[in-house]
Amino acid sequence: MLGTGALRAHLIEARLAGTIATMREKSLGRYRLFAARDPRVLLGLDPERDWPVGEVLRLMGQKCGVPADPAHTSGPDVIDPDRTIAALDGFAERVGEAAGRRAPVLLGTGHPHRLLEFYATLADALSSAGCHVLTPAYGRRVDIATRFGVRTRSLDYVRGVALMREAGARGAPGTGGVHTHSPLPVRTALAAAADAGGPLPALVIGDHGWVCGAGQLGIEAIGLADTDDPALFVGQAEGRVSAVVPLDDAVRSASYRPLARYVLNRSCLSR
Repeated sequence: MLGTGALRAHLIEARLAGTIATMREKSLGRYRLFAARDPRVLLGLDPERDWPVGEVLRLMGQKCGVPADPAHTSGPDVIDPDRTIAALDGFAERVGEAAGRRAPVLLGTGHPHRLLEFYATLADALSSAGCHVLTPAYGRRVDIATRFGVRTRSLDYVRGVALMREAGARGAPGTGGVHTHSPLPVRTALAAAADAGGPLPALVIGDHGWVCGAGQLGIEAIGLADTDDPALFVGQAEGRVSAVVPLDDAVRSASYRPLARYVLNRSCLSR
């Protein structure tokens, strides 16, 4: 089993935590947009109350370890690796609980080029434990707003993990796989599952809109989030997201493998 000391060292070396590549300027900009309730950063969450920029910054300091000083306005952002490990423990607890109940689960990512393997490893283990890994709305087309205008994407599954592709693209996740923050994919998947008579997932695992969109609809959700994605942490603070792991969500795919092994060990799903 990968110990916490070795995991901590890996987090820092891979820049998953410690000093990360996400820039402070970008994070602060996202906090301002969240405070203004910009849909692009709400990720499907409808906050129960107002979240002024100062409160968002304080929350992110508590959950991630970013500097809570508003005068700190530039340079690389920082994540406390000990907070990442503690959050991974909470994440693993929810995974283990779902496995113990053989609950139906849905996994999806807005980072198919980076995080697919992490989620696919969990999907394989949960399936082996007797969980139904759901794949609703396969092939369904979804119109998603992007910075280039509305684009049509298709919902695909790779090793049990949902991702969005450019319409008409098929094959490996790198073939037409697109990055998205939108909650529309999870809403589409959940609506399709409901229309088919179920089952609905008891747990959604993912990032971005997959987590916030599911949590907003009352489905238990857990995920990974960078310092420029405050919506997941606000969702957790308001009780609609069960666990959020703070880390850089855009490093090399292989860097997440030790985290997947750690989660499987902690949730007693290692083989």
